[in-house]
Amino acid sequence: MSESLPELDRPGGIGSLAGHQVARIGYGAMRLVGERRPSGLGWSGLSDDDAVRLLRRAVELGVDHIDTADFYGGGRVNELLGMALAPYDGVVVATKIGARIDPASQVGLVTAQRPEELRCSVEDNLRSLGMDQLPLVYLRRTDIPPGIIAEGDQLVPIDDQLAELIKLRDAGSIGAIGLGNVTADTIRGVAPAGIASVQNHYSLVARADEAALQVCQELDIAWVPYFPLGGSWPGHPRVADQPVVKEIAARSGVSTSAVGLAWLLQHAPNVLLIAGTSRIDHLEANLRVGDLRLDPESVAALDALTPVGT
Repeated sequence: MSESLPELDRPGGIGSLAGHQVARIGYGAMRLVGERRPSGLGWSGLSDDDAVRLLRRAVELGVDHIDTADFYGGGRVNELLGMALAPYDGVVVATKIGARIDPASQVGLVTAQRPEELRCSVEDNLRSLGMDQLPLVYLRRTDIPPGIIAEGDQLVPIDDQLAELIKLRDAGSIGAIGLGNVTADTIRGVAPAGIASVQNHYSLVARADEAALQVCQELDIAWVPYFPLGGSWPGHPRVADQPVVKEIAARSGVSTSAVGLAWLLQHAPNVLLIAGTSRIDHLEANLRVGDLRLDPESVAALDALTPVGT
């Protein structure tokens, strides 16, 4: 076992998520399965043993917040989580609903936004994770980019969706409700329903949702950015490609990824990270970001960077 990090620290310090205290640096599990193989031959990615080893190492190193979805790898990611971590003692598993696997579609997913589809997705996640209650469920809205966009009968009012999720919360199937791909106005409007967390596309180079982050900070809602290092959509810049990031990384003796993640942690206290990886050495490097403190000059230079969408 690597000894590059002390056991059971809280990487990045402590944050609040769905009524739980968690490490501010968690783990996004999507990378466990890699890409879909052609001709129906399953998914690339880690073997069962390697995935279990990585997940258990993450928990050993203090990760207690893991992000997943039943549609990751057609349920395989959730199954790997169950193999590695069930009964999930002390680990907050957050999952998401609002889409379903469709191999015939261009991206392998289609929207599943109707209330009855949301209920089915919750049941699918309960089954694949082997849980009696999902600690946190994100309603991933699909009426704004990035990602797949809802059309026709998939354009469902958020109030109708939340009514279904509140029923599931009252019944004990889910512990808390989160939202994804939502605007500042939407967050403020539905906050009385009890929103624990918001998961939007956000990074040093993609700050179009800054107003949404500020609303979450004001309302004590966790902010969990996905694609925190940019570059995951065509035409979107990468944090690592920015000259100022490269300069700060070289001066500080750290990677460009570390600079991008550290900036997020320092930018707002309600930020929780879920950077994903399929390698233990990358996992450990991400967790060490919790010990990196950017100096005021570096923060000012990064703040001044003009991000896409602003």
